[in-house]
Amino acid sequence: MTAPAALDAARVGHDGALRLAVERRGGATVVTRCRYTLPLQVLAPLALDDPAVVVSILNPTGGLVGGDRLSIDVDAGAGAHAVLTTPSATRVYRTDGDPATQTVRLRVGPHAVVEWVPDQAIPFAGSAFRQAIDVEMDETAGLVLVDAFSAGRIARGEAWRFSLLETTLSVRDRRGWRLRDRFVLRPPGAPDQPKWDGLGLAESHAYLASVAVLGKFDGERFAADVARRAAECAGAQVGVADLARGGALVRCLAAGAPALAQTVDLVWAAARAALLGLPPLALRKP
Repeated sequence: MTAPAALDAARVGHDGALRLAVERRGGATVVTRCRYTLPLQVLAPLALDDPAVVVSILNPTGGLVGGDRLSIDVDAGAGAHAVLTTPSATRVYRTDGDPATQTVRLRVGPHAVVEWVPDQAIPFAGSAFRQAIDVEMDETAGLVLVDAFSAGRIARGEAWRFSLLETTLSVRDRRGWRLRDRFVLRPPGAPDQPKWDGLGLAESHAYLASVAVLGKFDGERFAADVARRAAECAGAQVGVADLARGGALVRCLAAGAPALAQTVDLVWAAARAALLGLPPLALRKP
């Protein structure tokens, strides 16, 4: 009999894992495998008037603490269509030790579509959060991926007071890289260094998001549609960049949480129309 591994008494945090698989069966996408350990949990798939299966991933502990290590693996089989979201924003609490980490791996099969659309992360003052999202997709697959953050608990005056905010997005297919995007934000090391909310950076906007859209669609028409829709949203700025091997990366800056939610929804709606020919899917929570 093998003895159990010794516990590290000095370790703070929890290890959470989620393994999810979806497949197309007949005219619908169904969840064929779902295993998780707290602090990750999955709600029952939603039945909406949409081709996708909608799965909500949550953390019932209320947020992430230093030392938490979350691992999410999602496998979308050929022709499957999944929308993965969260019921609310993810709070990242203060730590004096290791950062909270989240690793997301998405595998998107032939003619499959994954829409990764969680609510924003909120890094509290003194928090440290490191995230890596790694996508392996077939050349015929489609992807819509949202990565959104606030600068902290803005109403409490905690903007840009986290210790570390790091996120890396990697997207590949069998031919190589489709997208590699990374930023690392730390407090300025000296008084003369520029502030993150200064000119040429966030420019007094405390909410930010990146939206990656990959697949076969008309990039020029998509950019024009995003510009048209974004003009309806006050307090936000949006920019669209074409990717070298097809697709687009959209940057969003917003002055407040409602403006960020509205802007992300508008960009997501434009992505669904361009990539899938589908109407918007209303998931935003009150």
